[in-house]
Order: sequence, then structure tokens, then C-alpha cells
Amino acid sequence: MSPRLLLALLLGLAALLAGGAARADTTCTTTTPVTAAFGNVANAAAAPVFTTTTFTITCSTTALSLLATASVRACLGIGVGTTGTAISPLRRMTNASGDPMSYQLFTSSAYSTIWGLTPGTTPGPQVVDLNYNVPLLTGGSGAVSVTIYGRIPAGQTLSAGAYSTAFSGGDVRLQYAFNEVLLGTATAPPACTTVAGVTGNKVATGGFPFTVTANVLPQCSAYVTTDMDFGSNAGAIASNIDRTSTIGLTCINRTAYTIALDNGLYANGTVRRMRHDTNPAWFIPYELYRESTRTQRWGSTANVDLVSGTGTGAAQTLTVYGRAPPSSGAVAAGSYSDQIKVTITY
Repeated sequence: MSPRLLLALLLGLAALLAGGAARADTTCTTTTPVTAAFGNVANAAAAPVFTTTTFTITCSTTALSLLATASVRACLGIGVGTTGTAISPLRRMTNASGDPMSYQLFTSSAYSTIWGLTPGTTPGPQVVDLNYNVPLLTGGSGAVSVTIYGRIPAGQTLSAGAYSTAFSGGDVRLQYAFNEVLLGTATAPPACTTVAGVTGNKVATGGFPFTVTANVLPQCSAYVTTDMDFGSNAGAIASNIDRTSTIGLTCINRTAYTIALDNGLYANGTVRRMRHDTNPAWFIPYELYRESTRTQRWGSTANVDLVSGTGTGAAQTLTVYGRAPPSSGAVAAGSYSDQIKVTITY
């Protein structure tokens, strides 16, 4: 190579570096987070419930020069989701019946800064900076791992069911500004929205779709039962003796439950009987029913003779209808009793 040609090449390279104007392009992409699953959440929980999910933002720049660098300022925005109505103060997810559960997404483990959607607003998006070399021939890239922090506040009155909300499209927004230089260190753009005075600015939506889920298990409590007293009778039982008792329970809203009654301690087959307190050979037959006409027996066989209901969140009372039929003869004097096991399934 002649000295004149070598000098021309060196002068050309020097002019390129001195100009500092990049002719490459920068593109940022994101991976898809896994579901942010809160798991089981108790009604009126005493403590908050937390979850996280993580994804990666990667920015790549095509080859510039041996000493080139790129700097990117990106805003990662998250909106209200498919079942939400607002970002702040709390987001919302729902179950299949539309019952709400409040929750929030944050930018850090301090759970102090709500993760918003639009730059320049409050709450705003998560801001991420990337700086990396862009060598000749291969180009360069930088990557940052980003974590979404979720929290469900304590003390909520909830309904049973599977809750979810989805983020996609405009609800997961990536906007970024970037600077590229051929020599030295590229300066960071002042904001992800900056257009003038930077190498470029881009906006993308739908890049990191994810779903938030939680599950509220059915729950019943506060069980209360009353005794059934058939009263006193002298001699034979001449006609039906009808009495009632109650079963009380409180189940969270939309909790489906069934109540079974066993045959008692002294049944003869499926015939319930009260036994004399001192003579185990004497009995008085009786029956328990699900309704006031006393035609539908209340038993313990699934899909046959149970009583079913759905919780409302308030106390509920169910009536047990009892009947002691006429006896075929005199009934020995004394006290008779039986004990029924109540099984509540939900």
C-alpha cells in the first residue's frame, strides 16, 4: 500500500470518528414474564400476600466502530389490565362472577412506588438504563433483568373463586430513547420520551404480556346447632309430633356447601330411633326432613338427600324438620334421646 493511500485511509477514519454521528440502529425487546401468581388468599387475611415475576429487556445496536458505545433510557409501562378500572390507589382483578379483589404492582421490593403506564404521569413506568459497547463487525447489546413486585392488601372481604387479570397490547408499553456515538461514551438520553437531540426514539406495545392470578378457597365457619325437643307425651303417640331445630353457619360469598345428617346412634337400618335413657331395649322412631311438608328425608348420600346452599358472607340458618310418627302401642315412660352427626362439606 502506498503512503498516499494509507494516509487517505487514516484521514477518512479520523474524519468518521471526529464526526461522532452514528449511522447504526438500536432496537429493544423484552421477554415474556411468567404468571404473577399470588396463590391462595384467605378472606379477611390478617397479613398481605406477595408475589413477583421477572422478565428481561435487551437492547441491541448494529456495528458502529471499534470504540463505539450506545446508551438507552427505556420506560416499561404497565396499565390497568383486562379487569381493572384504575392503576392507583389499587388495581383490581376479578373471578368468574365479577367479584373484585384489590392488589397492586410495584417497581421494587420496598413496595413503595406503584408501577404505572405513561411517562410523565404519577404513577409512572419503570425506568431502565442500558449502556454498552458497540464493536465493529459484531455490534453490541445490553440486557437488564426487571422484576414486577405484587402485593394484595390484608383485610379484604372476598368471595370464593379463581381471580385473574391479563396485561397485553397497550397495557404493556415499551418506549425508549437512545444515543449512539462512534467514539467515546454515549450520553444517556434525559428521558425515554426525548425525541430531539438524541439518535432515536421508539415505542412498542405488547412486548411483555403477563397474567396476575389469585385463588380464594371456599370457607365456612361459625357453626351453631340447636336441639330438637319432641316434648312430653303420655302413653301412646296418637298422631304425628312435629318439631324443628336449626343449623347455623357462615360461609364466605359464593362458597358452595352441602350438609349431611347421619342416621344417629341407634338407627334400625335407615330408620332413626331415640333410645330410652335407662333401658336400651326401648326406642321411639322418628325422622328428619329437608322441608316443612316432611316428605324429603334429610340424610347423608351425595346427590340424593343432602341439603345444599351457597354462602353469602353473612350468617345463614337452615331448619331441620323432625317428626315422631304415631306408635303402635303404649310407650314406656322415661326420657329418650339420640345424637345426630352434622357434616358440612365445601
